Amino acid sequence: MALIQNPNMKQVPFLRDRTLQQTLFLPHTFSLPISNKNSKRLLVIANSSSSSLLSPVILTAPVASSPPPPVYRGPKFPLSCGAATVPLSRVWREIQGCNNWKDLIEPLNPLLQQEITRYGNLVSTCYKAFDLNPNSKRYLNCKYGKQTLLKETEIHQHEDYQVTKYIYATPDINISPIQNETNRRARWVGYVAVSSDDSVKRLGRRDIVVTFRGTVTNPEWLANFMSSLTPARFHPHNPRLDVKVESGFLNLYTSDESESKFGLESCREQLLSEISRLVNKYKGEEMSITLAGHSMGSSLAQLLAYDISELGLNQRIGERDIPVTVFSFAGPRVGNLEFKKRCEELGVKVLRITNVNDPVTKLPGVLFNENFRVL
Repeated sequence: MALIQNPNMKQVPFLRDRTLQQTLFLPHTFSLPISNKNSKRLLVIANSSSSSLLSPVILTAPVASSPPPPVYRGPKFPLSCGAATVPLSRVWREIQGCNNWKDLIEPLNPLLQQEITRYGNLVSTCYKAFDLNPNSKRYLNCKYGKQTLLKETEIHQHEDYQVTKYIYATPDINISPIQNETNRRARWVGYVAVSSDDSVKRLGRRDIVVTFRGTVTNPEWLANFMSSLTPARFHPHNPRLDVKVESGFLNLYTSDESESKFGLESCREQLLSEISRLVNKYKGEEMSITLAGHSMGSSLAQLLAYDISELGLNQRIGERDIPVTVFSFAGPRVGNLEFKKRCEELGVKVLRITNVNDPVTKLPGVLFNENFRVL
């Protein structure tokens, strides 16, 4: 929920970190806080080409309220010794959070840092490619085609992933001052990609990635103000009315453009359809589903992670469940305590990366948060 940001800021600032030869996403600091009192904290310094940009970082990872299910019993590797001695292909499940990032945060494991940066860069593509020129024929859409998106946005090793689908969301805002064709129009919010055949060996699995940008357009800002909690109702046979999420994010996730001549499906329908297709296409392979987003986009990523797991799209008969992991960059709170508990029950792993002093990550704040049961 980017309500605290400067409204004149059209694009999210990025920082170039020469030591990693990567574009660090959004803030020049990383922080991974959670509401769990048992979280671990670590103070580090983020290197930068400019000394004025150095600032402290706090990293924390969640400690499960109950012992995690015995999903993975593979060999133990000395991850804490650094990334150089252990290839990602052998420890990718730990990096994706199968053990709640135990021993990877303090000190920060280089391999985990590498993966955080890599997924952050994939999210940054959404900002670089989003066309905000009202005179452009691609206004509110992506500037580039799926075949060239990652290359055009200068993603390092862009050949590692193939973009398979663009995702659009339609803000359903019933406020008369903004009710016009442009503001009701579906706009590009992200993409689905899958790791290429050549990168599978290095990654250790087939990685399905969904990335979302943050709040940019006016209707999206207004949707962020809709902070009342409402039942998600994702499972058709068990709606779980106690599991509630913020109505503004749910609106963006589930609203469609059915009244238009194109009849565009909702963001949710587009995503579930494409993920189901890819899971079926690569059945029999080791696989992961990774969802990454910034600000509003991190909320959409968490809703999608819960949706996938609640519907069982990551479950395969006779095979191990596909791990579902969220890399949340500067994300606000999404749901109530029951939402958090249900995600933990389903095995959804969420790693939050935030600026230490960013108030957005604490929104909707003291009065409305995951512990507030009745609205």
